[in-house]
Formats: sequence, structure tokens, C-alpha cells
Amino acid sequence: MRAIFFEEDDAQQVVRRLTADGFEARAERERLSGEDDDEGHPWAVVTDAPDFMLELMVDEHDGWLDAEEDAPSVTPLVLPTAPKRIKKPLD
Repeated sequence: MRAIFFEEDDAQQVVRRLTADGFEARAERERLSGEDDDEGHPWAVVTDAPDFMLELMVDEHDGWLDAEEDAPSVTPLVLPTAPKRIKKPLD
């Protein structure tokens, strides 16, 4: 689970709190596409803490949750091995 914060201080406070509670947590810079100002990028806190706990901290520090979703499993398509003949062959 990831939580996004605009202030580094908020992200670091959340990391300290989560690690003090025994969870793994780290803060990293979240690069947004189209954002060319390095100071404008928000901070992401990546953790293994329960969702409800992280949600409370997000509310307290004005951030938002970014659920990491796995790619959906899709069965591969069965593709033809040769071109399809539309017309009947000439005899």
C-alpha cells in the first residue's frame, strides 16, 4: 500500500510512526508524468501496514491512498497460424 503526501515532513513523520509500530516503511519521491519541477513532486510512503492504519495517517496529514493493484490475469488469445482464405480456390 502507498500513501502520497505533498510535504516531506509529513511523509517522514508517517514513516517514523509506522516503523515505531513495527511495520516496514520507506519514503520515496513520487515522479508524476508531465511534472518538470523536481520540488513539485509529492512523497510516497510505501509500507506493509494495514490499510485502515495508513488511512488514518493519510487523513491526519492531508494525503491520499494509492492502492497498488496487480495487473489482471488475462488468458492469451488464440491466434491463427495461417492467413484465412476468403475465396474458394480455382479448380
